[in-house]
Amino acid sequence: MADGIRSIVSRHSVGETVARLEALLKEKGVKLFCVVDHSGEAAAAGLMMPETKVLIFGNPKAGTPVMLAAPSAALDLPLKVLVAEGANGEVTAQWNDAAWLRQRHGFPEEMVANLAAAGVLAAKAAE
Repeated sequence: MADGIRSIVSRHSVGETVARLEALLKEKGVKLFCVVDHSGEAAAAGLMMPETKVLIFGNPKAGTPVMLAAPSAALDLPLKVLVAEGANGEVTAQWNDAAWLRQRHGFPEEMVANLAAAGVLAAKAAE
């Protein structure tokens, strides 16, 4: 883990990994705020970029207590998962490690579990 970023290799394309993540979020009742299509926007600007998307999602019941305990946590919430194709064609899912977020913002250790969803969902979508 470099700089608090966790990563897992997906067995699926970017599109399929994103679709799997979207389905998992819906199944778990987690709000998907948006999908940022970085590569699509790059193409619209006439630039080439491997397929790259960021899903931004959260659950106020989990995130609000964290932000109340450490207001600066709002800089990193809602949670995000980056799904991208690397130069070698490998697709990865990346997210901020919940323990690293605790270290960064100083919220109580028992709240780390509130932010563990990104890693759990990314791993499920990648399998």
